[in-house]
Amino acid sequence: MIFYCQIKQRQKKKKPERRREKMEDSYCPDCKRLTEIVFDHSAGDTICSECGLILEAHSVDETSEWRTFSNESSDHDPNRVGGPLNPLLADGGLSTTISKTNGGSNEVLSCSLGKWQSRGANPDRNRIQAFKSIAAMADRLGLVTTIKDRANEIYKKVEDQKPLKGRNQDAILAACLYIACRQENKARTVKEICSVVNGATKKEIGRAKEFIVKHLEVEMGHSMEMGTIHAADYLRRFCSNLGMTNQAVKAAHEAVQKSEELDIRRSPISIAAVVIYIIIQLSDDKKPLKDISVVTQVAEGTIKNSYKDLSPHLSQIIPSWFAKEEDIKNLHS
Repeated sequence: MIFYCQIKQRQKKKKPERRREKMEDSYCPDCKRLTEIVFDHSAGDTICSECGLILEAHSVDETSEWRTFSNESSDHDPNRVGGPLNPLLADGGLSTTISKTNGGSNEVLSCSLGKWQSRGANPDRNRIQAFKSIAAMADRLGLVTTIKDRANEIYKKVEDQKPLKGRNQDAILAACLYIACRQENKARTVKEICSVVNGATKKEIGRAKEFIVKHLEVEMGHSMEMGTIHAADYLRRFCSNLGMTNQAVKAAHEAVQKSEELDIRRSPISIAAVVIYIIIQLSDDKKPLKDISVVTQVAEGTIKNSYKDLSPHLSQIIPSWFAKEEDIKNLHS
């Protein structure tokens, strides 16, 4: 005859950071009376609060294991599965797509249902494809999610007015991303945006940007805030791509800030390129003008002409701790 005996061990329970829940009183064989029982969720132990005896070990929690996955702390909706809601889509982005099967008895049925679904009217089909294209461009440029979301919002506002028929879709999407970068103070040049678009030129993107801004201003009833572009917005990224030292980057940043006080009628990206060129010439790690032109996407001739405009003010903008006055004079010659 086999006897099953339940061995109860007395253990001194420490006070770790565990979630414990008080339960109804229960009989403790050691205390020989009803005592307050505590349930340790992390270990699954039922413990007597008086003597510490483990009345039941490794018990199974049979209740639901729902958790709240929402970002909002005030939202207690215990959603278990599914992607996040997308307020820019008519169905919230929760529609179902019937995929094709690889063999099996239901292959014919799956293909038929997929065809019928594709023939059905889906108001978000073009918008979803546009959002995917924006996300792909943003990923290639290394942009954050907030810029993607802002570009999606801009595209939805423009599409709701239905003026996009017959226009270059790639140029419209690129322009939405460019405007989003401007509004989020993470400016990218039109050339950089154009480098990740297959079916649009720089001129087409520029026209699309003007078109979008015009329509959004009509909708809002006031001018659209685009944000001001400064040379410093491009500087750190260009310096990083050129492998410049921290000291050189700091000197370039100070020089750019001082150059904004001068009346230099050049674009911010040209100012950034010529300041980088000057700082590199004054540093030990010199690089050819061609490399600077490739990284900044500013023509060598433009950098040279910008240098002529900035050269009379070099002693004012170059930090004294970075270069001596004699070195700056030699740079003029």
